[in-house]
Amino acid sequence: MDKKTRRQMELLRRLEQSRYLSLDDISRFFDVTTQTARRDVQDLELQGKARRLHGGVTLTQPIDPLVLRARRVENAEAKARIGAAVARRIPDGSAIFIDAGTTCEAVAQALLGHSGLRVVTYSLRVATLLSDGTDFTVAVPGGFVRPVDAGVFRAETPEFIGRFKFDRAIISVSGIDAAGDICDDDHAEVAAVQAAMRQSDEVLLAVDASKYGRRALVKLANLADVDEMVCDAPPVGPLRALLDATSLRLFVAP
Repeated sequence: MDKKTRRQMELLRRLEQSRYLSLDDISRFFDVTTQTARRDVQDLELQGKARRLHGGVTLTQPIDPLVLRARRVENAEAKARIGAAVARRIPDGSAIFIDAGTTCEAVAQALLGHSGLRVVTYSLRVATLLSDGTDFTVAVPGGFVRPVDAGVFRAETPEFIGRFKFDRAIISVSGIDAAGDICDDDHAEVAAVQAAMRQSDEVLLAVDASKYGRRALVKLANLADVDEMVCDAPPVGPLRALLDATSLRLFVAP
């Protein structure tokens, strides 16, 4: 296997982790010129393995299920602390939307000490966890179940969610980029979460520090659209400056 092939295989592996890389990222990772990085991206696009975006590249195929399963244990302790901190901010009897993903599953687990919650989610994992709260009301849309994370989707999912009103929408994301945009990897998932945000009095973002500076494929919103953010460690540098320029309330899980 020649050097170019090995480099492109490693580039695909990195894309499975981050979903998006800029040409500058590729140049720095592999110590090559931006021209070489651009040629590698063009080769992968011709092979149908990647898709060029402005100034960078993303995968054309969904993330490998093995990668998604690995994420289930990534930063598990931090996510548990975040879940507990979010639960402390939710009064009994609240009407809430809960996003899919491992961080929101930690939130659902932490909410089991509450009473009278009314919950809408498109995550069967979250709904199953909450089913142990015997006086909870839990609603899920119908549709096809996405492998690995058990998200339920169909074309009408955003419409279903839009029929409800929430005190809080609890969301999590794949990344917060340098512009303060919060992003995710799946367009259908983003549409469902945006529908919940529109129907909520407040939006709470639950996110661990590994997501800072990470760009995902689809923009969900901006930090300016979020009311509260619960994390395991505060952002630093330019991202912290962007956060401070908003009215967002930051809470660091103890």
